[in-house]
Amino acid sequence: MNHAGEVVLGIDLGTTATKVVAVDADYHPVSTVERPAPLRTGRDGEAVHDPVTVVTGVVEAVRESTEHCAHLGLVVRGLSFSAALHTLLALDSCGEPLTPGLSWADTRAADIARRLRAEELHRATGTPVHPMAPLAKLAWFAAHEPDLFRRAAVWCGMKDYVLARFTGRRVTDHSCASATGLLDLRTTDWHGSALQTAGVPVGRLPELVSPTAAFPLLPEPAAAMGLPAGLPVVAGAGDGPLANLAVGATAPGTAALSLGTSGALRVVRDRPGVDDRCRVFCYHLADGMWVLGGAVSNAGVVAQWAAESFGGIDVADLLKEAAEVDPGSEGLIALPYLLGERAPCWDPDARGALIGLRRGHGRGHMTRAMIEGVGQQLALVRDSVVAAGAPITSVRATGGALRSPLWAEIVAAALDMPLGITDDTAGSGFGAALLGWRALGAVPDLSALPADVWSRPHRIALPNPVAVRGMAEARPRVERLYATVRELYA
Repeated sequence: MNHAGEVVLGIDLGTTATKVVAVDADYHPVSTVERPAPLRTGRDGEAVHDPVTVVTGVVEAVRESTEHCAHLGLVVRGLSFSAALHTLLALDSCGEPLTPGLSWADTRAADIARRLRAEELHRATGTPVHPMAPLAKLAWFAAHEPDLFRRAAVWCGMKDYVLARFTGRRVTDHSCASATGLLDLRTTDWHGSALQTAGVPVGRLPELVSPTAAFPLLPEPAAAMGLPAGLPVVAGAGDGPLANLAVGATAPGTAALSLGTSGALRVVRDRPGVDDRCRVFCYHLADGMWVLGGAVSNAGVVAQWAAESFGGIDVADLLKEAAEVDPGSEGLIALPYLLGERAPCWDPDARGALIGLRRGHGRGHMTRAMIEGVGQQLALVRDSVVAAGAPITSVRATGGALRSPLWAEIVAAALDMPLGITDDTAGSGFGAALLGWRALGAVPDLSALPADVWSRPHRIALPNPVAVRGMAEARPRVERLYATVRELYA
């Protein structure tokens, strides 16, 4: 089928914004539209979205994207979704929300996760037993809001709710489901023991479908978005797995590294499973592809915190000071756990620390040490991925933090590997659109996408051999210090 003059809209439901990326039949982004998705934070770790506001933002962004494409002479061929993982909300029997949409950042289930923490569930489902996981969130609702828990007809993710509004189908794709802590990686069906732990029966969960499953767009939302009724709506996948697809990190050994306020390192392989010590996650992408890796809660946020703490200095100026400090920060070691930590320790109670502080250390030393601490954490994630049987031979890196030469230099040294730094303005929405083209039959599978889909790195950050040695020698001390500090605050 000739798709010239057509586009697929990749709709990314992010934590702070909804982004719609139009991708043409040559797999090039031609338009990007963004709408804010306000995240409401509150006491005791609440971090939620209003589901109705999210749907309104999607409709507005798709309508604007459709109009822009029409101006370019392009016809929308289909919609395809990406979404932040680990979201959860309850619906009543009519499909109306009973709760806000809990984001991955909602930590109210921390106490529940501590009690539930079980490696057998992590191994079986690929999802760490952590406050971010819907498994822990469900158990929290059962314990703290039992009446609401009993009234809920369906528990689903934010993308599932949007899909239901657009298609009338209550479904969830295998990719997002694989990050709930409720899916059996071996069978890609709901995991009985995990459901018992969460206290939710199969009948109150959406139907499981392939990420490439497509459903017809209902007339009412179609009219609101300026699209024809019956247009294919592709279920899509999670934003992390789709980020690998978006930057071309799907070949064996090629990792995707993203570094913004937080960070993540992920690699694709052809089978599910985690490492023996349960330090990584394993989530589904599509077409037999599984993404192994880990997200770190503390990345660019550590430099922002340092700049605020040192009297409101500009972050860029502080990074220049830190760049003048020799690698190793003159013996100063930082545990950068300002927000607890996810991979590889999955410890929401992790505490930050500066170890080895002396009179001669200044704010440049402390800032560099914090950034080196982030690099060490990413290296520990890398080691965990390799231990799970997924070697890494190259890294495609994206994210605002890497615009700083210091950040790029330190992370390259920590990983002892060049970083191919690429532009990723389209992000997971681009990955969703590529998945949409796959679902519409434009390519037989995702591995058959042409190589020129992905832009080449615009910059290579090379590891400094002196810094590589120093960070490798310090890494065992970092692990011991984390264990010591954890014991002190247990």
